[in-house]
Amino acid sequence: MIKRILFAALIFGASACLVCGADAADRLRIAIQSTGTVAWEIELIKARGLDKAANLDIETTELASTDAGRIALEGGAADLIVGDWLWVARERALGDKLLFTPYSSTLGAVMTRKDLPIHTLAELAGHSIGVAGGPIDKSWLLLRAAALGEGLDLARNARPSYAAPALIAEKLAQGEIETALEFWNFCADLEARGFRRAIEMADVEKALGASGPVAMTGYVFSESFAASHKDALQRYFAAAAQARRILAQDATAWGPIKARLRLRDDAALEVYRQRYLDGVPKRTIGEEAADAQILYRRLAEVGGQELVGEAKELDVGLFYDPMTGE
Repeated sequence: MIKRILFAALIFGASACLVCGADAADRLRIAIQSTGTVAWEIELIKARGLDKAANLDIETTELASTDAGRIALEGGAADLIVGDWLWVARERALGDKLLFTPYSSTLGAVMTRKDLPIHTLAELAGHSIGVAGGPIDKSWLLLRAAALGEGLDLARNARPSYAAPALIAEKLAQGEIETALEFWNFCADLEARGFRRAIEMADVEKALGASGPVAMTGYVFSESFAASHKDALQRYFAAAAQARRILAQDATAWGPIKARLRLRDDAALEVYRQRYLDGVPKRTIGEEAADAQILYRRLAEVGGQELVGEAKELDVGLFYDPMTGE
């Protein structure tokens, strides 16, 4: 009987330790798009055990669109999503206290075939341009703002059409349109298929007054979540930074990504790799916020209330520094 009691006590103690260990891991629910680079990083974090090392339980929900992610965050089904500071600024102006920390400065480019002599904004005049994302897509508005600075209204002087990025890419590939303003990953795919980058969005940002590449895309979460999970967020962002370092230094880490993207060869993978690494933010939060203010004003001029709502100036309080937790 004594042996049975001791054995039961040992089993109970071991079970309690396991439960305590499981409870000790902080849970983070992240809503992601399956085609996004955050999915790559989280897959690597888990494959290399960086989540366990950081004592994190990372749950991911793959969603079909950016709007679905926003709904998940606002509805309490996700703790973090990936979005842009433009949307965060609008939500803050409406009273929803969201925060943003930079994730990527990669926006994409105007793509065209190699034999078409388009290298400047002025040379877009008279040409058809497919715009991924719609008439108030931030890249399109930035492009329009820069062109307006040169006396060119692309909405009138070019022939824009709007559709989903996959459809725009195919229309360019089939010759139905002459140029395409695409998201970065579709640009990478088009590059691998022989198309060229005619106008870089990073150059457009500089033309509008930015001092460097601006990370418009980042992690978005609520102020209340940041306050109650400050340490967990710091550990997650540290793990994500470690994953990016691995992707920069370890070629073998790209094998699963190549399979995920169903790429034909290593040359195509190298395009994705270079564009992804180019977009990793390298500037301080203060530098990002200062340039974001400049771009926001120009976006507000072109997009108007439909884009920014009542917020005429960017609330830089939306920027969150994962190093300090503020």
